[in-house]
Amino acid sequence: MNLRQITIKDQLELKKVYFDSIQYLDEKIYSQEQKRAWSSQAWNNPNFEKSIIKGKGWLISKQGIIIAFATRYPNDRIALFYCRGKFQRKGYGSKLLHKLEDEAKKEGLDSLYTEASLISYELFLKNQWKIFRKEIVIINNIYFERYKMAKTIKIN
Repeated sequence: MNLRQITIKDQLELKKVYFDSIQYLDEKIYSQEQKRAWSSQAWNNPNFEKSIIKGKGWLISKQGIIIAFATRYPNDRIALFYCRGKFQRKGYGSKLLHKLEDEAKKEGLDSLYTEASLISYELFLKNQWKIFRKEIVIINNIYFERYKMAKTIKIN
């Protein structure tokens, strides 16, 4: 396993990880229609590219293949947080989350926030993040529930 910073050259492979991660989701949680609308964001949403190009991110690769990645953009927000389907629930998300939190601490940030999916919010809760509200968002005319979450990372 290799953990390294994301570079601009990784952009296409990160889109593939994003797409694979969403397509792998259980249809009891997200319908096929929701998965199609959500996964299209890799190509249709300029904020996806901004998060990769302007954000600070890390990826995990195995035998040269990117299996998971996460970014902060803006600096105090976890913007993208995805893992290929067959590598989910194996600790890679926790490794990335700890790395993002450690980097933010080193930079002097007091807290981080995110909008977590119905899948990822449990990982955040397990790592002492707090839900401060549930919200509904619309992507390509399809409704999604997600959680606004935050964590204080600087201990005074």
